[in-house]
Formats: sequence, C-alpha cells, structure tokens
Amino acid sequence: MIKTDLITGFLGSGKTTFIKKYAGYMLQKGFKVGILENDHGAVNVDVMLLEELEKAGCIIETIAGACDKDCHMRRFKTKLIALAMSGCDRVIIEPSGIFDIDEFFDSLREEPLDRWYETGSVITIVDGALEETLSPQSRYLLASQCVCAGSVLISRTQLLTTEQTKNTTDNLKAAVRELDCTVDESRIIAKSWDDLTDNDMEAISRSGYVKASFVKKFGNISGYSSLYFMNKQLSRGQALDIAERVFTDRDCGNVFRVKGFICENGLWYQLNAARDIYSAAPIENGQDIIIVIGENLNKSKISGYFGEEK
Repeated sequence: MIKTDLITGFLGSGKTTFIKKYAGYMLQKGFKVGILENDHGAVNVDVMLLEELEKAGCIIETIAGACDKDCHMRRFKTKLIALAMSGCDRVIIEPSGIFDIDEFFDSLREEPLDRWYETGSVITIVDGALEETLSPQSRYLLASQCVCAGSVLISRTQLLTTEQTKNTTDNLKAAVRELDCTVDESRIIAKSWDDLTDNDMEAISRSGYVKASFVKKFGNISGYSSLYFMNKQLSRGQALDIAERVFTDRDCGNVFRVKGFICENGLWYQLNAARDIYSAAPIENGQDIIIVIGENLNKSKISGYFGEEK
C-alpha cells in the first residue's frame, strides 16, 4: 500500500515550503515520491517552487483551474491513480487552503483508490504570525485542520519572538476548543524548520492522524478568493511596498497572503508576504505574476494599488 501524507494548513501558512523539506527527506530515505498540488485557483504558482524536487526525481502532478466540487474531486482521484501507476511508494498531497479534511479521508476509501492507498500522516502547518482576530469561518477552518493532525507545525518561528509563537499556539488551541475538542501539546512543533533533525522528520512522518469528532459549523465554505496580477513589471521595492499597503488597508478585505514572482534586471525573485513578514528572495526561474489571497477581498480597491482601473 502507498502511504499518503496530507500537508494541510490555512491559506499562506507555508505548506509548500515545508513540502520541499519533507519530500527531500523522503528522497534521501530512498522513497519514490509523488506530490499532488491540489489548488482551486486558476493559476498554481507554488508548483514552480518544487522544480528542484522534480529534478531530484519527484513526480509532480497538479490540479489548477476553477470548477465545481464534483469535477475537482474527479480530477483529484484521476491524478492519484496516475501517481499509483507511476510506481510511487509515498505520495504527498498539498490541498487548497480551504480544503475539507473529510474529503481526503473519504476519497481514499473509494474504489479504486482503496486498493492502492492508505493514510500516512496528516500534517498541519500554522502560520506563526497567525492573526488573533480571525473570522468565525476562518477559526473553524483552522481548528478543523489542527484537530485531525498527527503533527501541527508552527511556521516562521525564526522570525518571531517567543511570546509571539506562544500567542499563536494559544490561539490555535483556543480555536480547537470551540469545536469541543483539544489538541495535544506534544503534537505541536514550534521550532525553526532549519533546526528540524532527521529524527524530527521521522517522527513527523510517523505521527499519523487523529480521528476527531466535531460538529461542522459551516456546510458551505465561501468568501475566500485569489486575485491575479500579471505582467506588471514591478521592481522588488515596488512589489514589497504594494504588498504592505494591501495588508494594512483594511478596505482591501482580510488579506492572508501576497505571493508571486518579480523579474528585476534579468533576475527572478520570489515574493512572499504575510502579515508583518515581507520578502523577495532570489529564485532560478519565475513568471511575472502576483497573487493576492484572502477573505472577502475588495477587488476594486486592491486593483488600484496595482495601477489597474477600479
């Protein structure tokens, strides 16, 4: 049976960054690794960040493009069948940030996937700069992902104070309690990912998942969207300035992430912005695109910052 790991987490939490480290560890152990990037957005730029893994032997499948739920699940199952037929013995799935975790469990129990796959570990990534004032819907999503996880990893702790990391941990535990559930302290890993050892990675890979029971508060998850801005030819300084303005202007909506790529003087940079964390790091290849992700986004207001007509 092929073990399947689900790397879940809220929008912009750092899932793709962790997958690079996690899949690299699996490759070192000799596994043939498949990765399924499962994104409801029209453009999936995260897959570009996994090119190094593809060169190292990972098989990467993607689902990008908005469609109805049934269509998306059919594509999801078809890609998993393809990975099984490719001879993978470990498959890592990165779903959309608004993924219902029950869909993952249910899909592996259906034919023909139940003949090939078994659940490995559910690993939830939580942004270390998590806002304390999430909407009720967002708090529910955060909690529902954490309560089932075998491991909960806090991201970007190297950029935060001990107090900030503790506040994030307390916040996620409080959100889980709102489901009348708890998350075991031993499952929460709050250390810099650069300091994760092979023993840490092995423990995470074997952490499994928790069969939690809770009332679904939101039958229809809505209000989340992505806005795409292509070929803007911005400099790093301009892109970072726009990102900060979009985050601080509450009229833009509840922005979770600004990401994409910038070409400056013939060199590519990866834009990665979360609240109070802004960076534009060198990268080998890119595409001139910036994506704003969030809840109840004001398209007109945000477009104005990118120089487009409101």
